[in-house]
Amino acid sequence: MMKKILVVNANWIGDAIFSSPVFRALKQAYPQATISCLAEPRVHGILEAIAEIDEIIPYEENGQHRALGAKLRLIINLFQRHFDAAFLLHRSLTKALLVFCSGIPHRIGYNAKHRGIFLTHQVQGRPQEKVHRCDYYLQVLESFGITVAERSTSLRVDQEAQKEIAGILHCHQITPTTFLVIIHPGGNWNLKRWPPAYFTRLIDHLNREMDVRTIVTGTQDDASLIQAIIAPLSQRPLVLAGKINLRQLIALMKRANAVVSADSGPLHIAASVGTATLSIFGPTDPTLTGPRGTGRAIILRHDIGCNRQACYYTDCPDNTCMQAVSVAEVMDVIRSIRNS
Repeated sequence: MMKKILVVNANWIGDAIFSSPVFRALKQAYPQATISCLAEPRVHGILEAIAEIDEIIPYEENGQHRALGAKLRLIINLFQRHFDAAFLLHRSLTKALLVFCSGIPHRIGYNAKHRGIFLTHQVQGRPQEKVHRCDYYLQVLESFGITVAERSTSLRVDQEAQKEIAGILHCHQITPTTFLVIIHPGGNWNLKRWPPAYFTRLIDHLNREMDVRTIVTGTQDDASLIQAIIAPLSQRPLVLAGKINLRQLIALMKRANAVVSADSGPLHIAASVGTATLSIFGPTDPTLTGPRGTGRAIILRHDIGCNRQACYYTDCPDNTCMQAVSVAEVMDVIRSIRNS
């Protein structure tokens, strides 16, 4: 009977969200166990919204744990916790070595980067490029004999954050009955972004044709992108980029009636709190990284030849695959959500 379980998680928001079914399955299999998660601080806000995680252990490989001494202190910390098993979702060789040195008796993960020597159980399953990221992580459990009953992503919404968002919206005359469309124009690399001019036209059409309010989200790093989008507009949306924290963003996505985004972390947040999402895909493949939440998910993507497989040509000169999705198509989907 396992009493203490460690999960070594992925490094990015979207991947952390895709890992949420792992914790649900572990808690169902071992309801009395304490489940800890070792992860980069950048994803802690997401992990805090996964109900089945009991403890988050920070690991910052390129920050506070870069030095050998810091890694040794972390190993001692893990050793003293007496974990029964570690499930490694991340393919890192370094993290597999950390878990090995921590004396955890059962170490389950993929034999990537020749790290099989540090594992007691090597996962047998479909390769990462052939299966949705959720299922790729769940294979780690299934290979160990754990039954997975539910494969959708799920995040809980902080009640205090909901109150804070309600207050922000109230200050901008957005009532609980207002049909609210969230526009998230950013992405972790430019190739996945819908053209700024398309977002401008979309917001303009929404302003003129539909009784809705729009909010633009993002980080402070998206400031120039968002300014380029809203500058031509006579009626500008509410911009909350860089002004709310991750807890509040989750609550805002829960409040929204529809979210328009490319393949991004906030898209998967929205889907995971049950909100309808309109996903604009181009270079990435929705069968691998599409929304897996309980919210209605509409995906717009066109086969233009070069994107029949996931494309990582970040120097693409024209980003044709994203341009192939028209403003009219997006408007049609938002109308269908509005009328449903």
